[in-house]
Amino acid sequence: MKILVAVKRVIDYSVKVRVKADNSNVDLTNVKMSLNPFCEIAVEEALRLREAGKATEIVVVSMGVKAAQDQIRTALAMGADRGIFIETGDAELNSLSVAKLLAKVVQDEQPGLILLGKQAIDSDNNQTGQMLAALCGYPQATFASKIVVEGDTATVTREIDGGLQTLKLSLPAVVTTDLRLNEPRYVKLPDIMKAKKKPLAVTTPAELGVPVANTITLVRVDAPAERSAGIKVESVDALIDALKNKAKVI
Repeated sequence: MKILVAVKRVIDYSVKVRVKADNSNVDLTNVKMSLNPFCEIAVEEALRLREAGKATEIVVVSMGVKAAQDQIRTALAMGADRGIFIETGDAELNSLSVAKLLAKVVQDEQPGLILLGKQAIDSDNNQTGQMLAALCGYPQATFASKIVVEGDTATVTREIDGGLQTLKLSLPAVVTTDLRLNEPRYVKLPDIMKAKKKPLAVTTPAELGVPVANTITLVRVDAPAERSAGIKVESVDALIDALKNKAKVI
């Protein structure tokens, strides 16, 4: 079985995000970029399925500016077999455009399982996996905390507000991964060097025949309001008075 894993280039989770002075967007100047953590979990799960004998090939796909190839190389260094990069330049892609491009790759590659992170830590949309499943007509399971593949089915435990839900899907299927699914492996230097020699195909939306016109306009970006400083009180009565009359929470 072939597994297709979609990954995204995002600002590293450890970086403090800055907003541009004109509030037009997030400032990416000299900012460290990394593989989206949820996508990294998806890659790790694909590797574990291959190690368990459930998969024979892992293909990683990403899109965006040329530098996004670095994130594909990271996935290849983890152990993926080959990569596909769709160069879209600086074009702002909404979730539907991304899903349409991925659907074309699915059509060409015919994987038995498609894995995606449940969301990207930059936009937090949590939409692409669901849209991709709808476009492909495949069953889907989101927020996966456990995946078991047996034959032509996948049993997925997913995290929901009320606890855990278990679904049994016929393959091919789309699964989005949650944080508790696994812990990604550490990439060693020799693996990074080997990844440079692994095949990475480059294409464009035009070559795929998929229009990617963005239908969403970013109006403004603002940093979160800073929290006000706390106060000290001298007694329980003063605390109750502050919570009631100043904070107005009781």
